[in-house]
Amino acid sequence: MKMKAKEISEAFRACQQFITKELEEWDGGALFREDAWEREEGGGGYTRTVKNGNIIEKGGVAFSAVHGKVSAAMRKQLQLEGDSFYATGVSIVLHPRHPLHPIIHMNVRYFEIDEHTYWFGGGIDLTPHYINDSLAAEFHKDLKKINDKYHPDFYQKFKDWADDYFFLPHRNETRGIGGVFFDHQNESSGISKEQLFSFCEELALSFPSIYKKQVDLQVFHNPSEKEKQWQLHRRSRYVEFNLLHDRGTKFGIYSNGRTESILMSMPPMASWEYEFEPYEDVNAIQTQKKLLKGINWIVKNNQ
Repeated sequence: MKMKAKEISEAFRACQQFITKELEEWDGGALFREDAWEREEGGGGYTRTVKNGNIIEKGGVAFSAVHGKVSAAMRKQLQLEGDSFYATGVSIVLHPRHPLHPIIHMNVRYFEIDEHTYWFGGGIDLTPHYINDSLAAEFHKDLKKINDKYHPDFYQKFKDWADDYFFLPHRNETRGIGGVFFDHQNESSGISKEQLFSFCEELALSFPSIYKKQVDLQVFHNPSEKEKQWQLHRRSRYVEFNLLHDRGTKFGIYSNGRTESILMSMPPMASWEYEFEPYEDVNAIQTQKKLLKGINWIVKNNQ
């Protein structure tokens, strides 16, 4: 018997609880606050947010399970066909205090139309303020290991998809070093519904360890003013992508989701300085040059 939407929803809720517990214990100063909400048209969720931790300056781990009629706005803006929908998932964004620690995003989701058409989507991507080639390789190795367990083609296919998706066309640059991104995955992907769910669940449960590695392998120092200025600049690009291009943001808005939960991904502060150029920050200049599609970070670090 195929997994039911409610089973998937309950498992995603458990993922949220596991992730926030792990992050609290690791950060040492971050305590998540849970906010329950309901959607008038059907369903709701639990948004867990944190601020002013030792490592995490602002973060959110949101769970939702919403359902109802496909509205005219959803049909037009999201190109959905069908009468009713059910959507559930977990979405995470962490903004760290230190400029050498990266912004990270992850989401896994399940979507069902009229109880017979389904798909999974999601992914995980990293946005370092300063790109470290070695850490970029570690991140992609961690993702490849998980993807390879489920299908030999998944990592490269989903990495390319992430490069294309997490791209700011108006800036002609990637948001960061990418990761993996997938959408509308069902049995036509080559694995069963149960395997697709397991893939999404493993990505979610691996999130804390993947992020811990990115932070724990960095040598900590007090950031300079130019590093903090660059961090605010890179955060502004994050805002631009989420507000202009992110499908999850658009779905939340057009499905009449909860605005506070939809926009929890925004950083605590960002800066838009006219024609900003990091003239004296060599590492920032090098990072800017690496915001390109198609970089094989694993091979690059082994050269």
